[in-house]
Amino acid sequence: MEKQILIKVSKVKKTFKQGADQSLLVLDDVNLTLKKGEIIALLGRSGSGKSTLLRIIAGLTAADGGKVSYRDQAVTSPVQGIAMVFQSFALMPWLDVMQNVELGLEALGVPRKELRKRALKAIDTIGLDGFESAFPRELSGGMQQRVGLARALVVNPDVLLMDEPFSALDVLTAENLRNDLLDVWQQENRPTNCILLVTHNIEEAVLMADRIVIFDNNPGRVLSNLSVNLPRPRDGEAPEFRQLVDQIYRIMTGVEDILSKTLQPLDLGYRLPDAKVSELVGFMETLLEEAGNKQIELSELSEDLHYDIDDLFPLTEVLGIMRFTEQKHGGIQLTMAGKKFAEADLQERKQIFAKHLLGYIPLARHIRMVLSKRLHQRVSKKYFLAVLEDYLSQEDSERVLRVVTEWGRYAEIFAYDDSDGKLSLENPQ
Repeated sequence: MEKQILIKVSKVKKTFKQGADQSLLVLDDVNLTLKKGEIIALLGRSGSGKSTLLRIIAGLTAADGGKVSYRDQAVTSPVQGIAMVFQSFALMPWLDVMQNVELGLEALGVPRKELRKRALKAIDTIGLDGFESAFPRELSGGMQQRVGLARALVVNPDVLLMDEPFSALDVLTAENLRNDLLDVWQQENRPTNCILLVTHNIEEAVLMADRIVIFDNNPGRVLSNLSVNLPRPRDGEAPEFRQLVDQIYRIMTGVEDILSKTLQPLDLGYRLPDAKVSELVGFMETLLEEAGNKQIELSELSEDLHYDIDDLFPLTEVLGIMRFTEQKHGGIQLTMAGKKFAEADLQERKQIFAKHLLGYIPLARHIRMVLSKRLHQRVSKKYFLAVLEDYLSQEDSERVLRVVTEWGRYAEIFAYDDSDGKLSLENPQ
């Protein structure tokens, strides 16, 4: 029997203005259905538009195109039946636990007697019994998130939206809260018929979801839909669990096909990810130690290093562009150049890094060329920001230039003086 569709997202598009003449396409042609009886995990990198899509579904943000409907009714503002749990807890600091949980019921005009009864039940269900009179400042992060969850559940939502609700918590607290939520979900008389969980934690998605929607980025759109046919409770070490995790890594690392990409000379505005030199060096050293010349599964590496996709993918993307690693079938290994770098001493590493930086990162090559042609070999960083802003937003331009400046200083292909904001070829050491 086909499950009932509760929410339908059709061709949704969202653009954010960035300055007078610039705009950023965040979501494009997003199509998604949420069905009764499902926990759906929306999985993707930070900045891919997942939270923006969640807010559009909740009626908190308007889309620029397309349509969202809840039980065949268009969603253009917050509607009864859809509740949301935020990453930042979003509690009122001047209200105690009971008052914070009662907020949603008060907005619905629930009578005081019924309001108090339902709030107490939600507080007890989520494990906060005895803390009704405590204020947020008296609670740990995990307990604050429990309050946020109780506040969402107390209104008996048909659809519960959760925006990375466990990401700000320590590992043990997050695990306990996930298990508590699954216990509530498996109760026969639960009023909630669907949960949409935004996450960038692959193991969390496989642990909790009946279906995983993998999100592409730049702009955000649905890349893949995967059903999770594993019985609960799920064993994170079971072969079937690990196979699905590996499959997701293969899909996500193929999103931009970055490892087969060669940036062209005019790709000055490529949105290079944040990756510090120390992290890149440490990652290559770890690859050499863990795998040598062999390939290692990204999922295994992520687990060993306690990395989530936002930690891991920027490193693999940069190292792939610079040809220090190669990647296929969900695994990664050092190239000959990467192995040589990892085994080298400090000065030789700088020389190898400089060669690959100038060979594969057009912006680094452009900076070096411009500096070499100037009489005094000094140029304000504002000049390069102006060039980048022809391709990127002001924020992205500043971020990309900062990243490449750090790489260039490490490689000693140019210097930067923060006191006057100028890049130069003077004494790069």
